[in-house]
Amino acid sequence: MAQMNRRRALQLLAALGTTGLAAGCGPGDDGTDQAAPGSPVKIGLIVPGSGPNKVIGDEIANGFQLFLATHGQQLGGHPVTVVPAEEGDSVATGKAAVDRLLKEGVLALTGVVNPAVMTGIRDTVEDARVPLIGSNASPATLQGVVFIWRTSYVLDEPGVALGEYLRQNLDPSSRIAIFGTQGAGSRDVVNGLRRGYEQGRRLTEDPIYTPDYANPSKGAYAGPIRKALGRRPDAVFCHYTGVQAVQFVKQLYDEGYRGPIYAPGFLTEGTVLDQLDDGEKGRDRALIEKYGIETALNYSADLNNTANRVFASAYRKTFNTSPTTYAMASYDAALVLDKAIRATGGNVSPQQVNLALGTIGQVDSPRGPWQFNQPRTPQQKWYLRKVQLDGRMLSNVVINELATLG
Repeated sequence: MAQMNRRRALQLLAALGTTGLAAGCGPGDDGTDQAAPGSPVKIGLIVPGSGPNKVIGDEIANGFQLFLATHGQQLGGHPVTVVPAEEGDSVATGKAAVDRLLKEGVLALTGVVNPAVMTGIRDTVEDARVPLIGSNASPATLQGVVFIWRTSYVLDEPGVALGEYLRQNLDPSSRIAIFGTQGAGSRDVVNGLRRGYEQGRRLTEDPIYTPDYANPSKGAYAGPIRKALGRRPDAVFCHYTGVQAVQFVKQLYDEGYRGPIYAPGFLTEGTVLDQLDDGEKGRDRALIEKYGIETALNYSADLNNTANRVFASAYRKTFNTSPTTYAMASYDAALVLDKAIRATGGNVSPQQVNLALGTIGQVDSPRGPWQFNQPRTPQQKWYLRKVQLDGRMLSNVVINELATLG
């Protein structure tokens, strides 16, 4: 490592206040594999192009491209080429995407929808020493990383935020039926719910984990729902997304449930509300309006701050729909890369960008201000959103702040 680069690296480490980033300093810092000032750079974008997660992948791609479109197709003064790679639906396809992008010589990676893929590519990313800025939910088990950053959240956090809210607002004798898909993601969410709720009280119902259906049938959840409703719950807490969320809510009402639903915000993100709004003779809309769906999330398109007004307006104008948390987190992934690349002073390498990511401080985001914490995830506000009519359409409306977590 050249002496000036060593001095710069030590200055950055001192500013970070941690020796944990020391692994970001290595052979690539002495000028090899660096882009010259103002020269083009490549960013690898890992998202699924098919399957049930495609809609989230599209939102992530849209958010990243919107930042580039509104910033001269540059990051930190460097023209950017986005190199897409198919994430697929498994760890194997995710690894193949990372391997291909690394061979392309990308400066950094971003995207990744599936939390299991994020865990599966960890060692590949860390060994390559190329920063990955993930823009979707991150598993709670992903700890001790040096080159993996997340602009979204950790999967247990919405459970913690809602657990604290329910503890304060439900009677201690309340029964809460808990549902989620099989796998680590729902277990993270439910573990967070326990941590937030079980302070002087406990959850009396065991969680029911249903198969992770790619396209659930109209009766896929009927049996588990009947079992839970037989115990007469006062509320339902659930973790589903996309088509699973639509079918679960519909079948919950089909089986006679008439009560409040609580969930992490992705239950009602994207096109879910549109599909529930189109129910037979408006039944689903009427039940939602009467009994309520409340969710916890780090973002809502109606947040009233300058950064969100600019972002949401541009997103609606470009894509003819409101932005989701997925699009926002990807927009922020581009934003932090822009700041980090600029902070390197012009001669950028993956290792220098990784060091600089730890120095960018507070981010002025559409979600509100946030900053990276020690585990490289956002310290940020969580909002309580309620599904309400906004004009003629169902919408997620922020009604309160829940907590600051991270």
